[in-house]
Amino acid sequence: MSIATLAAESPQLADTGDGAVAVTRPPTGVAERPLVLSSPHSGAIYPADFLRQSRLDPTSLRRSEDCFVDRLFGGAPGRGATLVRALFPRAYVDPNREPYELDPTMFADVLPAFANTRSLRVLGGLGTIARVVADGAEIYREKLSFAEAESRIVACYRPYHAALADALATAERRHGVALLLDCHSMPSTGGPGERDAGQGRPDIVLGDRFGMSCVPLVIETAESLLRGLGYRVTRNDPYAGGYITHHYGRPRRGRHALQIELNRALYMNETRLEPNQGFDRLQGDLDRLVSALAAIPDHALKPTS
Repeated sequence: MSIATLAAESPQLADTGDGAVAVTRPPTGVAERPLVLSSPHSGAIYPADFLRQSRLDPTSLRRSEDCFVDRLFGGAPGRGATLVRALFPRAYVDPNREPYELDPTMFADVLPAFANTRSLRVLGGLGTIARVVADGAEIYREKLSFAEAESRIVACYRPYHAALADALATAERRHGVALLLDCHSMPSTGGPGERDAGQGRPDIVLGDRFGMSCVPLVIETAESLLRGLGYRVTRNDPYAGGYITHHYGRPRRGRHALQIELNRALYMNETRLEPNQGFDRLQGDLDRLVSALAAIPDHALKPTS
């Protein structure tokens, strides 16, 4: 069954989209701001053929999801922002990667020369088509064909980036600037192979590629508000921003990108993959964050020389 068919049958989808991605814009009567939110890892529609290919049960596959992040930020359109969210799961194809970060050991045929087979993400098993889930368990029973990877990239990855690029271009056309908030969640402790393996993590990590993806006002606004609400916030450690933040953040052109990572223990049971008693509080505080970022005046985001 295709992603499009699954999307059409799923009761969770009320937004516009082509089956792989949903885009929610501000409702009538709400002034649009140049703020775009991206939720690339919260998709939970698992194609049946993918489940058959996997040696893992659905719950194990879901541990790679940024569960419920799209719901946590679901109020953003009511604050004047556009929300772009993936409907397909990260374990199926990861839009926060280059389009062809592929592990050659996963494929039965030789990969084309343009594939990036040596990135650190590929070496860790977490390329565009992941080899492992977040806890390091191998996903597939057998090797894939490159045609399989290409079909996922065409059906899911490219539509996601087309929708995100369109939302940012619309913001730039209307306001002369754009601000992207790339929304993620992280396990409450560092996983195997990570620099902070076994260590507890802060509540929220803000990543601006060490000052390269947005003007200081953006991360300062977010950090000040979140600290004022009582959260433990760090910058760029252990996450400084992934492909989306790096690719779209161009502050000298008036396009800014900030990544946010939320500690899952704040809002969910990490074992049962269910919202916990902290969900509503965090959702309300993230509404305040979106409002604060949306209130940054356009002139403060104008291109710098």
